[in-house]
Amino acid sequence: VARLTALCRALRRSEDEGDEPGWARTREEAEAALRELQEVVRPLREPGYGEALRRKAERARKRRLRLQRRKHEARAAKEEEAARAAEREAKIDQWRAKCIQEVEEKNRERELKAAADSVLSEVRKKQADTKRMMDVLRGLEKLRKLRKEAAARKGVCPPPSADEAFENQVESLQTLLKTRTELYEAEERALRVMLEGEQEEERKREMEKKQKKEREKLLQQKLEMDSKLFGDPAEFPLTHLLQPFRDYYLQAEHSVAALIQIRHEWDQYLVPADHPDGSCIPPGWVLPSLPTSDTWATAVR
Repeated sequence: VARLTALCRALRRSEDEGDEPGWARTREEAEAALRELQEVVRPLREPGYGEALRRKAERARKRRLRLQRRKHEARAAKEEEAARAAEREAKIDQWRAKCIQEVEEKNRERELKAAADSVLSEVRKKQADTKRMMDVLRGLEKLRKLRKEAAARKGVCPPPSADEAFENQVESLQTLLKTRTELYEAEERALRVMLEGEQEEERKREMEKKQKKEREKLLQQKLEMDSKLFGDPAEFPLTHLLQPFRDYYLQAEHSVAALIQIRHEWDQYLVPADHPDGSCIPPGWVLPSLPTSDTWATAVR
């Protein structure tokens, strides 16, 4: 259209200037442009062309929206996968830190126990050395007595000062060895108390770990039982159809008055285990039995 408009202006200019050859040449170009434009516009006048063009534009719009939606879903899935990967990495890091801490604690306990055992072994070695020295002193006393008796049979008697000096020296050594023996025994008792305290702490830690595992196991069993009875809490919206029933059966966990009322109602049915007209109250939830038919299974699902 712009080219045809320019040719029209050129025609008027050629007519005003009296340029017949230029005017004729421009006229031929304008007629060719007009025919080309009419050929382009001709399909628009055909019946149904506008509707087809509208459907084509609609398909293009839907395809564009579909591509945008897929791109958005892919980005959301990628972000979700990244979040799950980050959560897995965090759990792995937590587990690794826990394992490292446990290994470090065991290594510290092993090193402390090895050091205590080493010190205890050293103390026992000192006790053995002290006992051997006591045996040596007793052997010296016995040897001197035998030599003194042998010398007396030959008529040779040592002066009393020699006996007194020997006895004083032996008594001094015995006192020293006795003091060392008492000191070593006190060290051994202290080490044994420390080792027993460490063993008690170790037993207490093991007991706490065992109790923690038992609590976690019981909590997991309770969650599984509640999930079987009332559905998964994570996937249970507040506007769910079963929410009133869930609130009713769990009201005792949030209200003391409801707990007392429920216990009062249950206590009316307390009977011995061998009572002919009833049975005792079960200790926990009575789980439903497994479906016995495909129809029942589909209803449960």
